[in-house]
Amino acid sequence: MTWQVLVHGPLARLDERVSRSLVDTVPRWAGELASDLGNLTVALPVLAAAMAYAVRRGRRADALFAGLAMAAVPLLVVPLKEWTARPGPLEPWAQGYYPSGHTATAMVAYFGAAYLVSRRLVPVAAVLTAVTGTGLILRGFHWPLDVLASLCLGFLVLGVSSSCRRRSSG
Repeated sequence: MTWQVLVHGPLARLDERVSRSLVDTVPRWAGELASDLGNLTVALPVLAAAMAYAVRRGRRADALFAGLAMAAVPLLVVPLKEWTARPGPLEPWAQGYYPSGHTATAMVAYFGAAYLVSRRLVPVAAVLTAVTGTGLILRGFHWPLDVLASLCLGFLVLGVSSSCRRRSSG
């Protein structure tokens, strides 16, 4: 995906055509509300509350690794945004849209919180992440590939975090 974005290949061109057909197919307020789920001011307090809950339950290492996973998001996303310098769907003069930081934030925060509180909340985390990404696309804040790349990045961050947690407890 990144290569296609960098060279403006056929996948990136298809991505842009699909995006143009989807933007504003729902009321703007709905897209904005959905995309706001990926804001740090929304997602981070959810993760912080779950981390506090885990610490109170004696799961300090789990809380630490969830926090480290969240801290990794901007460390990975920001350089990728700078490197790709992809313009936005509605702001072709602006750059730095690939990958979507909101999607990565939502995924790592909500799945991290679900892991810390109850595995039964994983479907809720999946829905919140999907709603965030969908809102970003429908509102025109991100191209679909921006969101998809962030989902891949989120899986990577969560997988590494989980692996590190298991190694530290074993």
